[in-house]
Amino acid sequence: MPGKLKVKIVAGRHLPVMDRASDLTDAFVEVKFGNTTFKTDVYPKSLNPQWNSEWFKFEVDDEDLQDEPLQITVLDHDTYSANDAIGKVYIDIDPLLYSEAATVISGWFPIYDTIHGIRGEINVVVKVDLFNDLNRFRQSSCGVKFFCTTSIPKCYKAVIIHGFVEELVVNEDPEYQWIDRIRTPRASNEARQRLISLMSGELQRKIGLKVLEMRGNAVVGYLQCFDLEGESGLVVRAIGTACTLDKLSNTSAFLPTCNSPSKDMKEIPFNEDPNPNPHSSGPSTPLKNQIYSFSPSKSYSRQSSSSDTDLSLTPKTGMGSGSAGKEGGPLKALLRQQTQTALEQREFPFFTLTAFPSGFLLHVGGVVSARSVKLLDRIHNPDDPETRDAWWAEIRQEIKSHAKALGCHAVVGYSESTSICEEVCILSASGTAAVLNPRFLQDGTTEVCLEQRLEETSPLGCGFCHIPYDELNMPFPAHLTYCCNCRKQKVPDVLFTTIDLPVDALVVGKGCLIQARLCRLKKKAQAEANATSISNLLPFMEYEVHTQLMNKLKLKGMNALFGLRIQITVGETMLMGLASATGVYLTALPSPGGIQIAGKTPNDATYEQHISHMQKKINDAIAKNKELYEINPPEAPEEIIGSPIPEPRRTRVLRSQSESSDEITELDLSHGKKDAFVLEIDDTDAMEDVHSLLTDVPPPSGFYSCNTEIMPGINNWTSDIQMFTSVRVSRLNNVTLTNQTLNKTFNDLCENLLKSLYFKLRSMIPCCLCHVNFTVALPEDELIQVTVTAVAITFDKHQALQAAKTPAEKTLQRGLNLLELPMQLPLTEGQSRRSGSSGMSSTVPVVKMTPLSFIAGAKITKYLGIINMFFIRETTSLREEGGVSGFLHAFIAEVFAMVRAHVAALGGNAVVSYIMKQCVFMENPNKNQAQCLINVSGDAVIFIRESELEGAANQLSTNEPLCTQKNICLKEELKIADVHQN
Repeated sequence: MPGKLKVKIVAGRHLPVMDRASDLTDAFVEVKFGNTTFKTDVYPKSLNPQWNSEWFKFEVDDEDLQDEPLQITVLDHDTYSANDAIGKVYIDIDPLLYSEAATVISGWFPIYDTIHGIRGEINVVVKVDLFNDLNRFRQSSCGVKFFCTTSIPKCYKAVIIHGFVEELVVNEDPEYQWIDRIRTPRASNEARQRLISLMSGELQRKIGLKVLEMRGNAVVGYLQCFDLEGESGLVVRAIGTACTLDKLSNTSAFLPTCNSPSKDMKEIPFNEDPNPNPHSSGPSTPLKNQIYSFSPSKSYSRQSSSSDTDLSLTPKTGMGSGSAGKEGGPLKALLRQQTQTALEQREFPFFTLTAFPSGFLLHVGGVVSARSVKLLDRIHNPDDPETRDAWWAEIRQEIKSHAKALGCHAVVGYSESTSICEEVCILSASGTAAVLNPRFLQDGTTEVCLEQRLEETSPLGCGFCHIPYDELNMPFPAHLTYCCNCRKQKVPDVLFTTIDLPVDALVVGKGCLIQARLCRLKKKAQAEANATSISNLLPFMEYEVHTQLMNKLKLKGMNALFGLRIQITVGETMLMGLASATGVYLTALPSPGGIQIAGKTPNDATYEQHISHMQKKINDAIAKNKELYEINPPEAPEEIIGSPIPEPRRTRVLRSQSESSDEITELDLSHGKKDAFVLEIDDTDAMEDVHSLLTDVPPPSGFYSCNTEIMPGINNWTSDIQMFTSVRVSRLNNVTLTNQTLNKTFNDLCENLLKSLYFKLRSMIPCCLCHVNFTVALPEDELIQVTVTAVAITFDKHQALQAAKTPAEKTLQRGLNLLELPMQLPLTEGQSRRSGSSGMSSTVPVVKMTPLSFIAGAKITKYLGIINMFFIRETTSLREEGGVSGFLHAFIAEVFAMVRAHVAALGGNAVVSYIMKQCVFMENPNKNQAQCLINVSGDAVIFIRESELEGAANQLSTNEPLCTQKNICLKEELKIADVHQN
């Protein structure tokens, strides 16, 4: 189907000096799309050229519009030699292909060079005229919307949630293909950057085709990553959840209810559902009026995939019926069977969403994960994606069988990742096994009376905690008790999940960030010997990471983890594990009984005294944490206390039915009046574990942190937010490499990183660090890289004091907060510079960036498209640029500036669900060289502040204060820019 792409080059500014004789530049622009190239006239001797070109028109198919980026190259004209490249701009056309999306991309774009960074700006206008294609054999998927957010986007409602979509594309890496020509760093980097942009567009189009095959119109929870496999190739892969979304009406989008937590919501009781939680899908529509259902159709899959035959490995009957009968009788068993049948029609019943509407999750079984070690040199044809498809199909099949073993028919909060070192690749996948509500799965066909009776059997606030597996045939030994809320069903003593806290969960106190860190040395080896040693280490590392998480969870006095993310990273001489989660106290689960130290050897008085001293320290730490996080669970009512419920403290753990022995094993961990978690000390490693447990210090007073979107227990958020990204690279020079020293170095690196963040954010107290995302990498031997992204949000402890502040004081406070974080200064300087030189654009606000799916105190009114950008930066003067820290700092600031410019050109004023998916850093200190690759994504949106909504509803006389507010913002930007220049 033909489409017409029109491009106009308006002007440039702040170009670098290319002619040393005149200190000026003779600039012109090449505009390329596909195989067609246009050129502007040369604008002589100016650093601020005004081309005002005619419209360059490209007639292309819509398939090419999805695959190809618009490539704009700014060059300096030389008469007697080759033209010198100044920089490039890549513009993704996909946001213009939606029906309700932006109609034009217009704005100032930073001109980027992979060696020198940003080198000025260029003003470009892009338009697309597209004709509808009714050809059912078409290869384009125009109109399919993509969202990075892992919940239903704010101004949309989900009609049908179809299920899992995945795809990967493979190509040769240009970095390893420059054999017959001289390799220049700029040419190689640009070839790589362009190739990944092409592969990203192709991948998105292919996933869109699968969504259309499933009769959907959107992909939610879209996660795209690239794998640098060296000589084996370059892989770009993506997963997501196919949905059919409907736009909410404009009237509902502008109701006073906010789609982010506000200070008014703390008074709402648990049994009411005004949809206050940011995870909920619609800004103002009650959940019970929205339709969420699943398509019964099987998901579209690759013809070459052999996963259909693999389905026979796990029985399709079984685990659901045993536990369904005991929980709700024949009715619930029938609905459970219908649900299971509907989901088993799919190849993989996985969902990348982490936040769901109330009642969507019936039961949560726990975390399921799978890892596999592969050798890249075993790939016969690097361009063939079938090998990688087969690898991932094995992993997903294992995840599916684990979920079935837990009596669950779906996996939610699903994610995939890789870690590559030389020829070894570790594939990882994880999610949360769950039982979903049949009412949402039957596409509205279940009768109302059945729905009501089903809802009566599932108590609000604790139903998702009830075990989905059969108590008499559990897949693992567990300590089960009766639910502390309803006292009807059994619950585990602890719950691990990869999803956000459900909207109807009942919690006590506040949550906190819990991390487990682990390093293990390995011998240098090649090929199969290396893969074997890694495979032998992985299960023990995973076990130790879980043990650390359990210890720290008990030490905090909590009983559940949400948002769990475990990374295993492989290097040449070591393996590193990093797990992050948010600990909470769920009222449905039993109260943790503490940690009891049990020493085995030696048995003397001094040792016993040492044990008792450590026991006292641990008990004091638990009591202190309970007070800090306000964990004071209410006592059970008298009628519940008096009910004839068996004592849950001593639970029988039965063997599986396959064993003929009738012996019954009792798990007795009683300590005092409550169950205790026994921590046995039998060697020096165990002593180190206890010492590290006691040195785990909480955040400073006034700070809270979590890796989920919202901190449990805090509702009264303000509109003051500050996103930040920090990268630390540590070299292990002069360190005697043992497991203990490695663990201490890694632990200190992460702790110091958090401490520096708390120090920089001290002016925002009280505040919470939400969506804290740690990523660890081992780019070279004896080099550890830790990247963290998060957003700091203030909350109201003293609302009266905050209300007394004038808008000008609040704006000034935000300016002071920005000054605390120098990461943002170059970006604000660029914004103010653009504001000062472009007349009307002086009123354009700085584009907000946040990893959350909402903006506190604001309404998201429109999604403009996905931002998915890949950048490479290389330097041959690392020391002159401030070393590793200065180089990375400048590069990340440039990435922020380019993301903001693309969002502003689409007409947006914010990026939500922002994530730095990969940050690959390589250093050669002997040659003073370094290279970094960064991949970022997010959703470009338009938001309106609640105060602006109220002002717009009032009379026109409010224009004057609004104008004053804009002037204050402009003065603030100029002030910050002046400080940075000085």
